[in-house]
Amino acid sequence: MASEDEFNLLVIVVDVNPIWWGQQAQRDPEFTLSKCLDAVMVVGNSHMVMSRTNKLAIIASHCQDSYFLYPSKNWKAGGGDGDVLASSGDGKYELLSVANNLIAEEIRNVMSTEVKGHSTDTLLAGSLAKALCYIHRVTKELEAGQEMKSRILVVKAAEDCALQYMNFMNVIFAAQKQNILIDACVLDSDSGLLQQACDITGGLYLKVPQKIALAQYLLWVFLPDGDQRSQLVLPPPVHVDYRAACFCHRNLIEIGYVCSVCLSIFCSFSPICTTCETAFKIQLPPIVKSKKKKIKPSN
Repeated sequence: MASEDEFNLLVIVVDVNPIWWGQQAQRDPEFTLSKCLDAVMVVGNSHMVMSRTNKLAIIASHCQDSYFLYPSKNWKAGGGDGDVLASSGDGKYELLSVANNLIAEEIRNVMSTEVKGHSTDTLLAGSLAKALCYIHRVTKELEAGQEMKSRILVVKAAEDCALQYMNFMNVIFAAQKQNILIDACVLDSDSGLLQQACDITGGLYLKVPQKIALAQYLLWVFLPDGDQRSQLVLPPPVHVDYRAACFCHRNLIEIGYVCSVCLSIFCSFSPICTTCETAFKIQLPPIVKSKKKKIKPSN
């Protein structure tokens, strides 16, 4: 059990890419964004009920921006996120009921915004960076003698975007330095970036076999914190794809050229680094002069 001076913060980042969820609704009408958010709120409510010192934050990762669903700007609760208030008439804790209503209202506002531009990639790296900033802010607000354990759970829907590779890796190493676990629950195709994030930070990676059972997988695998997981039977670790994305074409490569100044990666050789504009002096192979043939005198 957590002590009164130990807080446990769970930040859930949900991929709400409208393009992907629109296509998903056509492929499988039984599993929609609404069903996914219901499963996320079940996990969030369970996390807050487990201990009064537990804290929760939910971030929606859109293709245009990242939005706080909880706590939002409309959140005006008197106590902390883990304070359990009196039960309401329908048997729910008042805090959880108010939080769920706010999350539903915020996600309606997010999904009602018009998608502008041609980019439909989820800004996952920016959402993770916002999660780290929120964790840092909450840590700074702790009183003397209080401690807090933090972890991030990513519910991934759309495919990876190689353009975010550098920002993504910066976020991963920042989380590793702060001892923050990054867990990943992937709904569709495997994510090489999240595999690396989970392996580097010590988190868990799971591709959900059945989307309709998302709530069960979230409760089983991701609700326990890092200390409790050693006592549970969890899915085995997956093979991690550590391929890097080249800076020129954003393709995942196994062998490439690395700039010795800024460590940029390229799939083909270039005498000038397009990132830091360093010109490399290439030593050409020495020119071998052909020997003159001796003319033998004729007899």
